[in-house]
This record gives sequence, C-alpha cells and structure tokens, in this order.
Amino acid sequence: MSAKLLLVTVVAGMYCAGAADALRISFVGDAALTYAHGSNLQLLRRSGSMEPAFYKGDILFLNNDPSPMEVGEIIVFKVDGKDVPIVHRIIESNSLANSTAVYMTKGDNNPMDDRQGGLYADGQMWLQRHHMLGRAVGALPFVGHVTILLNEYPLAKVLIVGLMGLLVMSSREG
Repeated sequence: MSAKLLLVTVVAGMYCAGAADALRISFVGDAALTYAHGSNLQLLRRSGSMEPAFYKGDILFLNNDPSPMEVGEIIVFKVDGKDVPIVHRIIESNSLANSTAVYMTKGDNNPMDDRQGGLYADGQMWLQRHHMLGRAVGALPFVGHVTILLNEYPLAKVLIVGLMGLLVMSSREG
C-alpha cells in the first residue's frame, strides 16, 4: 500500500469517527451526552465552567452508581424543564424534613452557586438524586475538539471530504 493511500485510509477513518460522533452527539449548551450503556455514560464538555478540573473539549466518563452523592464530587445533572445537562461540583448537601437528601452545585470557574446563577428551575432550591445523571469518574482531555470543530464549522466537513477525494484520485496506481 502506498504512503498516500495509507494517509487517505487514516484520514477517512478519522473523518468517519468524527462524523459518527457528530451524528450521535446532540449539543445543547454546557454539555452533550453521547450515549448511555448500562450505568456508564460519556459526556463531551462544551463550556469552561469547570476549569481547571475539566476543559472545553474533554470527554468525561460518568458512572450512575446509586450510592449517595458527596460534597466535592463532580456530577452531571438536568433540572426540571430544561434539556441541558450540566457538569458541576456538589458544594453543599442537606436533608429535607422527610429525610430526602438534597444538594447544591457550582461550577469551579463560576463566581456563584447554581441557584444564584439561575441554572435551577424557577423556585427550585436544591437538586435531588432524580436530577442527577451520574458522577464524573474520568476524562480524556481535549479529545472532543474534533467533534466540536465538525459541529460548529460545517465547512470543515466539506473540506475534509474534498481533501480525501483529492487524495484518493491522486493515489490511484496505474
């Protein structure tokens, strides 16, 4: 196999992987859930609210272990009436009169907690366990930038496909 054909194969593989990510990831605001498998999730960070713990473009691995959440853990949650998954740290926990555990969150890079910042639903004072999609258990730094690029700049997809076509045509042996 010639070097050009090998390069085309590698680039095509990278593009196909990026295109598959682009198709399976639905970007909405702060983060995008890619897929759920059992109790594990993957998530692509879309904002800088958790820097320096996680940066925009990091792919997070989540676990939805049913054990109680603790102050200091980084979680992903969705509030009632909003479709945006948010990745923030638990900064306070409490119990309601009926012994239900409740939590307050904040982005590490944000000046105020999420209640003051208006991220919770109107009138919502705390998060409960049913709002939480999982806790962050690991990350792949910056790997998601390819997907972000392909989604934010559709012309990049066209350029990559065009480049692959040119490389394929120029690599024909004959």
